[in-house]
Amino acid sequence: MYQSIKILGSLTLALGLFSCSHTRNISSEKNLPSLKQTFKSDFLIGTALDSVQNLPTNEKEAQLIPYQFDAMTPENAMKAENIHPEWGRYYFDQADKIVDYAQQHGIKLNGHTLIWHSQLPAFVHQIQSADSLRMFFTEHIRTLASRYNGKIDSWDVVNEALNEDGTLRKSIFLDKLGDDFIVEAFRLAQQYAPDTKLYYNDYNIEQPQKRAGAIRIIKQIQAAGVRIDGVGIQGHWNIRSLPFDAIEKSIQEFSALGMEVMFTELDLGVLPNPWDSDGAEISHTAGYSEKMDPYKNGLPDSVAQLQAQQYEKLFNLFLKYKDDISRVTFWGVNDGQSWLNGWPIPDRTNYPLLFDRQFNPKPAFYKVIETGKSK
Repeated sequence: MYQSIKILGSLTLALGLFSCSHTRNISSEKNLPSLKQTFKSDFLIGTALDSVQNLPTNEKEAQLIPYQFDAMTPENAMKAENIHPEWGRYYFDQADKIVDYAQQHGIKLNGHTLIWHSQLPAFVHQIQSADSLRMFFTEHIRTLASRYNGKIDSWDVVNEALNEDGTLRKSIFLDKLGDDFIVEAFRLAQQYAPDTKLYYNDYNIEQPQKRAGAIRIIKQIQAAGVRIDGVGIQGHWNIRSLPFDAIEKSIQEFSALGMEVMFTELDLGVLPNPWDSDGAEISHTAGYSEKMDPYKNGLPDSVAQLQAQQYEKLFNLFLKYKDDISRVTFWGVNDGQSWLNGWPIPDRTNYPLLFDRQFNPKPAFYKVIETGKSK
C-alpha cells in the first residue's frame, strides 16, 4: 500500500503507543504457538515487510518474523517509484536485502508488483507516446522478472486494474497500451520469469461485479495461451462488515478456473470508515476528526474480542477451502506498522493485525491459533 502512509505507521511504532490489555509479552511466553506451524498442512502464512522498515529493527521482531511466517511480501521496495525511479536506472538495494533475508530464513517471497497504476515514478507520467510507454513497460517487466527469477516464489504481475463495477480502471497503461496490456504483462512475465508463479492481485474482488471483472481478466489471459497461476484477494475489511458469503463465493469461482486463491493483504480494521464502505483505493482520503479516531488511547476489550471472533470465523472459512487457498498474508507485522493508521484518514490509531505495537500477540492471534488447532 501507500508508502507515505507506511512511514506514518513506522513512526507510530517508534513512539511505542500502547495496545489493549489482553496481550502477552513474547519474551516471557516460552511456548508461544507459531502461525506457520499451526497451518503448515493448510496454506502459507505471510506478512508484509516494508522498505521503510526494511528488515527487522529490534530483537523481538527479528525473532517473531521467521518463527511466525513462512511467506513474505515487500510492501514498497519493489514498486516502480522505488526500484525504478528514473528512466533506465534501477535501485535494487532494498529489494535485494529483502530477497536475501527471505532466502536466509527459508521464507517464500512474493514480488509486489510489476504493473500498477499507482506509485509510478514521475517520469512515467510524463511519457506522451504509446511506443515510449511500451518501451518502459517491457523493459521494467523484463528487468525485474529476470533479475529475481528463481529467487522469489511469485509475482503480483498486475495490481488493481479494475473499477468497482468490474470494468478496467482508467490508467496510463489502459489509455496508451489498450485493453490487452494485462495479457501482455503476463506474457512478458512468463517469458522472463519462467520459474515464478504469476498472479493478479486486487481489492474488493470478492464483490460480485468486481469479481466478474477479475474472472474476465483470467479468462482473457488463458484464452491467449498465457500463464496465470492465481489470484490474490487483498482482504482489507472492517470487523463490523466482513462479506463472508461473497468471500466464499469468490473462492469457489476463482478456484473453478484453476486458480490458486490467496488472501494477500489481510487486515481487519476497527475504525469507522468515512464512506461506510470497504476498499483500498489509496487516492480516497478524508480529514481527521476525534470522532473518527475513537481508540487512540487503547483498544476496548469488547472491540478486541469482536475482532478475535471475526478472525476466527474468517479462518474457519479459509480452512473449509484449504485445498484451494495457497497463502494468507497479513498486511504488516504489528498494529503500529499498518497502513490503516494513515488511510483513509491520517494520524489515526488502528489495530487491524494479530500483534500489538510491541509485537505482543493479541486475542485475535490466540483465536486464530485455536481455529487452526481445532481443525
